[in-house]
Amino acid sequence: MDDLYRRAAEIIKDSKCLIALTGAGISVESGIPDFRSAGGLWDKYNPAEYATIDAFREDPVKVWQMIFDMSRITQNAKPNPAHHALAKLEEMNILKSIITQNIDNLHQEAGNTNVIEYHGNASHLECLKCFASYPAEEFELDGKPPTCTSCHEILKPSVIFFGEMIPRNALVDSQRYAESSDAILVVGTSAVVYPASTIPYIAKQRGAQVIEMNLEETGLTSSITDVFIQGRVGETLPKLIELVASL
Repeated sequence: MDDLYRRAAEIIKDSKCLIALTGAGISVESGIPDFRSAGGLWDKYNPAEYATIDAFREDPVKVWQMIFDMSRITQNAKPNPAHHALAKLEEMNILKSIITQNIDNLHQEAGNTNVIEYHGNASHLECLKCFASYPAEEFELDGKPPTCTSCHEILKPSVIFFGEMIPRNALVDSQRYAESSDAILVVGTSAVVYPASTIPYIAKQRGAQVIEMNLEETGLTSSITDVFIQGRVGETLPKLIELVASL
C-alpha cells in the first residue's frame, strides 16, 4: 500500500496539469448519502415522479416535498478531510480544476475556486419564468416552496433535473481540462453517469495518468486506472496529499 501512495504522490508532484473528478463518495463522509444507494433519496422518491424537469413544471409543490428532504440532509453538511485535501492541492498550485457531479457546494466551502459543476448547485435557486437567481439562504425552507420576489413563480433549485441539459460551459470547460491534463484524480465516483463518465477516458487517451480513489473497484480500475488506492477517501486522500507535500 505504501508503494501505491508513493507512486501516486510522484505522479501528482510531477504533473503540470492535474485535475480531479469527484462524485457522491467524497461527500458521504460529510453525512450526505448517495441518492442511488440503499436508504438514499431514490428509495423514498421515484425519480421519474419527482426528479424530472417535466414533473417540476407540472407540479412544483409536489417536487418540493423531495427538495425539502434533500435540504434537510445537506444544509448542515460541512467539508470533510477529503474536501480540504483537494483544497490544499489547489493552494499548492498543483490541482488546476475539480469537475464534480455533486450539488452540495462543499468543494467551494473547503476553499477550491475552480470547480466545474456538472449537475448544478443546490445553494442557489432560480426562476424558470423570469430567470431571476437567488441564494437559497435568503429563504426559510420550512415546508412552503419559495417564490420569486419579481414574478411570484415557485423557484427551482439550480440543479440539473432529469430531462435538462448539462450546462454548456461545464461541458466545454471539462473537455478542455481533460484534453490538457497529464494526471487525473478520480475520487468517490464509479464514473458511470454520462457525460461526466467520459472525462477519465478523454484524459487517458491524451496521455494522462489515472489515480483512482474509491471504496471498491469500479469499471475504471481494470481498464484505465494506473494507481488504485482503496478505502475511505476522507482517510486516504489526506494521507496522499501529506506525502505529496513532503516530496
